[in-house]
Amino acid sequence: MNSTTSGAGSRRRRLRGVVLGAAVAAALLTTTACRNDEPAATDPDLTAPPAAAPSGSASAGGSAPETASPSNDAGTGTGSGSPTAAGEGDSGETGGGNGTRYEDCEADGLTTAVELQDPAGETPRHFLLTVTNGSKTPCVLNDAPILRLTAGNSAPIVETLGEPDSEPVVVEGGGKAYAGLYVFGNDEGGEAEYDQSDRFTATLVAGEGTELSGTLVFDLPDGLDTVSVDDAARVNGWAGTEGLAMRPITQL
Repeated sequence: MNSTTSGAGSRRRRLRGVVLGAAVAAALLTTTACRNDEPAATDPDLTAPPAAAPSGSASAGGSAPETASPSNDAGTGTGSGSPTAAGEGDSGETGGGNGTRYEDCEADGLTTAVELQDPAGETPRHFLLTVTNGSKTPCVLNDAPILRLTAGNSAPIVETLGEPDSEPVVVEGGGKAYAGLYVFGNDEGGEAEYDQSDRFTATLVAGEGTELSGTLVFDLPDGLDTVSVDDAARVNGWAGTEGLAMRPITQL
């Protein structure tokens, strides 16, 4: 009997120990959970609110916004300013399209002169044609004149010596321009008759290559009533100096 009672008592003590231990463990778990729910007010670094991100900066995990390029950035071609057109005020092309700001010269605005370039006693072959701009405003001569050595528009046109300079010649107000002329190439003597000319006539050319109205008349210099002419005649294009006009002609 005592043995049974003693064994029972021992089991009850063990059971109370288990129950007490479980209660203590539950109390500890409850206390820990409560502490985790409370804010850690004692640590200012943990309780301070996060600093606001700088304006325009990227948020965490995001990408930074791109900075727009200035609209007038040099070299971008997107500037808002209006660029000055190349050559503005300098083109001023005329109806003839001569590529300058000046009008083509008109025949009635020019005076003419002819100078013989051969020594006395030699057959007259080389001539310097000169035009003078009677206006105060510059004008333009293009290519070479359309030159005839005998009267009438049906007369043959003198061939140009080589390719005329494509650059227009600007004749200042009161200024001069020149063209070289070779008229006769036949060296045969005897009594053969050749065409004779007592004046030269020329039509000016517009910038686009068409003929302009009006005719220039070049009277022979004093001492010459007529000169012999043939199909060897050549004319050099307009030039700004006597040398440029005559140098190729003197080689003929």
